[in-house]
Amino acid sequence: MDDLISHTYRGADSMMDNTESDSSENLRLSEISLKYKISDYNERLSIIDVLREESVFHFKMISKVWGKFEFSAFGVAVIAIILGAWDLGIKELENGGDYNRYSLEGLLFLNDLSLILTLLSIIAWIGFVIQLFIRFPIMRENLAYMFIGMIAVQIGYIYAHASTPELSLFSSLANPGVILANAIFVFLTIFVVHRAVVETRDVHVAERHSHPDPRIVKIAWKDHSLKLWSLGLGFWMVMVNLFSWSGSNSVSLRPTSAEDTVFNFPWIYLICNMISIFLLIHIIWYPQFMLGAAEDRIQSVRAREVSGELNINSIVKTQGICPICDEETSATRHPNGEITVPCNELQCNGIGKPGTICEECDMTLPSRIECKSCNSSTTISSHFNRQDAW
Repeated sequence: MDDLISHTYRGADSMMDNTESDSSENLRLSEISLKYKISDYNERLSIIDVLREESVFHFKMISKVWGKFEFSAFGVAVIAIILGAWDLGIKELENGGDYNRYSLEGLLFLNDLSLILTLLSIIAWIGFVIQLFIRFPIMRENLAYMFIGMIAVQIGYIYAHASTPELSLFSSLANPGVILANAIFVFLTIFVVHRAVVETRDVHVAERHSHPDPRIVKIAWKDHSLKLWSLGLGFWMVMVNLFSWSGSNSVSLRPTSAEDTVFNFPWIYLICNMISIFLLIHIIWYPQFMLGAAEDRIQSVRAREVSGELNINSIVKTQGICPICDEETSATRHPNGEITVPCNELQCNGIGKPGTICEECDMTLPSRIECKSCNSSTTISSHFNRQDAW
């Protein structure tokens, strides 16, 4: 029976494009199994096993699905980071620059090579952003929110170091500017981006992966799990704070003393920034990979209500429709994908899953429904439209 369920579920799904379809048909998150499970020794640690399973799946999908576009985007971002931080042979940062000039005026008095590298870095960043907007269309709006939050955090740390150059990381977290910047960052990342992706996933599974067999619905929820993605989003926020502090701190302490060594170079800024770029690409790639074929817009339920794109009744409870005459039938689909039918026995008000025993009269509930309008007898699953996309 389990083989039949797996075969039915696989046959119902389709993927984003030809490349991703071929890769994804070979492996699903629900098919990942661990040889060693920590939960066998302590059930409270089962979340670790879940994250391990998702990690294996994500790495395998990245190795199969990511191509020249994703890695070229990452490479462009790395080049932008290096060009922006490069000071070897220039000593613009090491000498402290001219603190009497700032903003656009300061750029005009930069060393020629430093100015060239700065402009090249800006061009590379613009190219990186354009690449992401082209590659991940359904995440464009949320990507813009993430960039706004990231810039806000960097401005917050710059503001904090302007008055206190030797500000440590933990001390800077108590600075009003950093607190305000992170409040904006958390709101845009957690309450806007994360909520939009999670609620889009919920609507997607409820509407497109409904099935009379709850086991298949359970598999669909597991295949669309976002636990590791959510953890990656949180880790990305930490990396943004680390490289923002390191970059501001390394510049604010100039000019350097003769005792400084190569270890005073902003390595933390470079390493954390590169890690954050990889995580950023992963964060916007996975929802596109998971929901792109369905052409779902990444929006929260509230945003869908306001725009009129969401019929709340469709995710609360859906009434069955006869596939012959399009009239409503007695079958009902609930938000969790479960379908229930009323008992056909006289004077019985029992309701339950098709094919199970009625709790009221102990008779078997019907697996087919006879339409009162056209008298056709059809399977219950055919009374609900199902447009499956992974």
